[in-house]
Formats: sequence, C-alpha cells, structure tokens
Amino acid sequence: MQHLFEYAVIRVVPRVEREEFINVGVILYCSGLKYLNALHRLDVEKLRALCSHTDPDELERYLQALTAICAGKTEGGPIGQLPLASRFRWLTATRSSVVQTSRVHPGFCTDASETLLRLFGQLVL
Repeated sequence: MQHLFEYAVIRVVPRVEREEFINVGVILYCSGLKYLNALHRLDVEKLRALCSHTDPDELERYLQALTAICAGKTEGGPIGQLPLASRFRWLTATRSSVVQTSRVHPGFCTDASETLLRLFGQLVL
C-alpha cells in the first residue's frame, strides 16, 4: 500500500547573508506509517570551503538535536514530546539560522525507512 510522505532537506548555511548552503541531511515524515526520522552527515571539508570559521562540533550537536526531536527522545526537549506531525512542522518551519530546511516536498512510499535512505543518498551523499 502506498502512503503519502513529506520530506525536507536539512541544510547548513554557514554565512546566512551569502545564502550558500550544504545539504547535510533529510527529514522524512509519513503519517500513515506513524514515521518521523532524520539522517544527517556533515562534510567538514565542504563546510570549511564555504566558511572556515564555522565550528563543525557545534553544528553536529544541532544536527543530533534534530534527530533526537524526530525520535521523541527526552534530549529533544519539549518539542520532542509533541505529536509527530507537530514535530515535523516545527523542524521544517522557515528560519534564518545556520541550520535550515528546504521547502517540504511530498511523495508516496511503501517503506518510509527505505525511502529516507534513498533520498539521503540522492540529496546528501
């Protein structure tokens, strides 16, 4: 059975005023499968090429927080305790910060985990 899913690309924008970014992850939400998860990988070489002053360890902590929110872990704070749809909407809300997401895109899948891995491979790796 096909299920509607939504996803957004996680981006690192080291210098917001320049609007240059690196795709570092994907967040995928599927209501029908009660699924919300994110994968990320920070390419430090690309990061340094855009902005040598950005701290990769600090960015990694932010990216891990996004993953904790998706998983509903206590490390995700109060946002991590919200229902799946609310967490996804909060994570993908428009913001002007170093860690941002793309617009949300829809699709259909039978296996959300497999779809997340495929999108991660296509858009990040």
